[in-house]
Amino acid sequence: MRNIAAPSLMLRAQVELPEGFRLVTEEFREGWNFSRSVDACRLEKKILKHGWNFIGIGGGPRRYGVGDTSQDAISKALVHALRLIGESFNAAVVEHIELTQYPWFFLARVEVCPYRIQQVAVLPAPDHAGWLSAVPERMRLPRRSAALHPHFRGAMPALREMLILSRSTQGRAQ
Repeated sequence: MRNIAAPSLMLRAQVELPEGFRLVTEEFREGWNFSRSVDACRLEKKILKHGWNFIGIGGGPRRYGVGDTSQDAISKALVHALRLIGESFNAAVVEHIELTQYPWFFLARVEVCPYRIQQVAVLPAPDHAGWLSAVPERMRLPRRSAALHPHFRGAMPALREMLILSRSTQGRAQ
């Protein structure tokens, strides 16, 4: 397998490309391939020449990976990040790689940016914003503090009063 570095262009194995457009790819994992022939900038220019669009949304997922070697850790982090790219996106660019070496292992943090190659200039409106949330909706904590604990709602006025009193006594002590 090749060395993974930023910026690397990743394409889904089943990506639809303009008629007569060829890319040399190398298989990675879980339905993703590396582009061996072009980087993201050159791909965008070629795609635009064919009248298609290369649309990125920016701010993609960041994930960590641990491995015996630096490339093993980067590869695992990349797999975790690519799993969060929504099905409507058929390309991704490895934007940033951060690597830390420890005595017995390597820790890598990888950030990817999702892209879509398509004929029309408008992205379809998915239910999510391009990359999937790492925490399923049912596991997220409620936003309202009263739902966290039944007695918490009644404690807020008392806590607020204690805070006001402590601030006023601190001001007098000085």
